[in-house]
Amino acid sequence: MNEVLNTLNNHRSFRKYADKPVEPEKLRMIVEAAQAAPSWVNGQQVTIIAVQNKERREKLSVLSGNQKHVAEAPVFLVFCMDFYRTRLAAGLEGQPFEAAGDTDALLVGAVDAGIALESAVAAAESMGLGIIPIGGIRRNTAEVIELLELPEYVFPVVGLCIGYPGEELPKKPRLPLEAVYHEERYNRELEGSIRQYNAEFREYLKSAGQTERDWSAVIAHFYALNPQYGDAGKTLPKQGFTCSNLQK
Repeated sequence: MNEVLNTLNNHRSFRKYADKPVEPEKLRMIVEAAQAAPSWVNGQQVTIIAVQNKERREKLSVLSGNQKHVAEAPVFLVFCMDFYRTRLAAGLEGQPFEAAGDTDALLVGAVDAGIALESAVAAAESMGLGIIPIGGIRRNTAEVIELLELPEYVFPVVGLCIGYPGEELPKKPRLPLEAVYHEERYNRELEGSIRQYNAEFREYLKSAGQTERDWSAVIAHFYALNPQYGDAGKTLPKQGFTCSNLQK
């Protein structure tokens, strides 16, 4: 296995960080790796905001659902889908800007942000840093938008804690390959794979000193309690994303 694959296949999500800053040159290389990632029509529909000020990290920690590791990590990156630059480009060329009214723009922005996020994760981990993505940034997007002073057509999609690991963690198992990789068509016979994974997941939790639960129980419970996660349905239109399905 080469070095890149070894890094990708040995991912951990850290919630505890050492009291040590991330070197500016390493942070720059992480952001450059994220910027080098592919994007739809080379539109580069992503902006990354680094938050290192302790007070601002603490505010984002609360807004992300009281996740204390957001405050404790020395660097917190916020990945935003960004069509503000797209609008500026349209103005420079004397062209109308209608993209934010198209539902596809949401898919484009979210996918581009996700691709950039993973590039940043790989870059950080390759340098011995620990990370954890934070979807909780979407819990209170209106306040995040205000705190980060995001202009119209910019929306926070996901956060990323970065720092030197302050703990040792076992590797979290993943679903069996056959549950996520299908050939030619979708295979719906997946209950056996889920049951198999439940057993592996319980062993992982036991080794990590956590309460043993089935993966299926954790996921079912989460989505039962979170039919609508965060306030994005209200704030997306306010940021200019006027897709018709958001206004119903």
